[in-house]
Amino acid sequence: MTLELSDPSVLEPGPSHSKPGAMTSDPAFKSEFLRLMQTRGYIHQITHPAELDSASMAGPIVAYIGFDATAPSLHVGHLFSIMTLRRLQQSGHKPIVLMGGGTTKVGDPTDKDQQRPLLTDAQIQGNIDSIKTVFQRFLTFGDGPTDAVMVNNAEWLESFGYLQFLRDYGVHFTINRMLSFDSVKTRLDREQPMTFLEFNYMLMQSVDFLELERRYGCVLQMGGSDQWGNIVNGVELIRRVDQKPAFGLTTPLLSTASGQKMGKTVGGAVWLNADMRSPYDYWQFWRNTEDADVGRFMRLFTDLPLDEIVRLESLEGAQINEAKKVLANAATTLLHGEEAAKAAEAAAVAAFEQGQVSGDLPTFEIPKADLEAGVVLAALAADAGLAASRGEARRLAQGGGLRVNDQAETDANRTLNASDLVDGVVKLAAGKKKIVLVRPV
Repeated sequence: MTLELSDPSVLEPGPSHSKPGAMTSDPAFKSEFLRLMQTRGYIHQITHPAELDSASMAGPIVAYIGFDATAPSLHVGHLFSIMTLRRLQQSGHKPIVLMGGGTTKVGDPTDKDQQRPLLTDAQIQGNIDSIKTVFQRFLTFGDGPTDAVMVNNAEWLESFGYLQFLRDYGVHFTINRMLSFDSVKTRLDREQPMTFLEFNYMLMQSVDFLELERRYGCVLQMGGSDQWGNIVNGVELIRRVDQKPAFGLTTPLLSTASGQKMGKTVGGAVWLNADMRSPYDYWQFWRNTEDADVGRFMRLFTDLPLDEIVRLESLEGAQINEAKKVLANAATTLLHGEEAAKAAEAAAVAAFEQGQVSGDLPTFEIPKADLEAGVVLAALAADAGLAASRGEARRLAQGGGLRVNDQAETDANRTLNASDLVDGVVKLAAGKKKIVLVRPV
């Protein structure tokens, strides 16, 4: 009894999925959940769409998404999944946030060319403790029928003996089929080694779904489209082993209109925890959204009404910048609260439109002795995250895009020292959208 996708009723991605709200080739969903997901642009593929639609209308369903604890914070790339759980709860259903205390010890090989560094138990638990606070901003947790719960898959994965795991679950998977999945195939095609440890990840993810079905009545697993194979495995495992309904839903993989991976910036990942990325920097990330992405990101990452989004995304010229501020305020309010969003906007207006220095601007600390000795501007701009490298900082300066204390500086090799301090800081800016205060400590 091995796993194959036995039910041909699968909603495959089509042309209509590239534009949120289009329904030309998709089923006419009746449930509030799937209609909301479709009009906001969250759906890429669904197994058994008609069945899931009916189940969503019959009463609250339970669904989950898994998050491995590889860092102390999730980043904007994870926000798509967090908002998916939020939409689920807004539609009257119950979300499960599955923390990968067990699977983090293995590492998901999906879209990876090499094995992830292995973390200790203490590191994993520390990451989980740091990550979980973010979910409280987006979901309502509690004991009610639609309240979210957070679960750690270490609860069951660590209790399995090796032989028990193989006998109970290994018999349901064929090596032939596992080798056909993109997460494995791509890695092997690139001639990048995959350890047996990583090869087991898809089995563990399938068992997660089965355990959540048995413990919580979970019927739906959601995730990015790169997780399709892993999700289908879990769906089929439940349907074959427990003979119960189970469903999978994937969301599109996000990139910007220019083709860049969502959430990547010169300064690195756009972290969700405030201690790893300030509310101002988070606000500025959304303010810098490309014009063509404004409406799409409003649908996905805010609760703004659809008719208001249609109005805002139709703005042209300089007016689209006002729409970007609305996006930045709405997204920042969801994560950090309304007060932080207002402070971030005020700091941006003061810095960019009035040339003032605000305490809410991001800061970069350097040793006082280093500044007194002198620091090359190109090096400082790169270290502070205003440029990806010293070479890029030099190109910025040559093009008039690098400023020191609101004055354009074309010589990126000039030395900054204590004489450049104004009110105890040096204000550096790259272009019109990035500012950092250099503060000696």
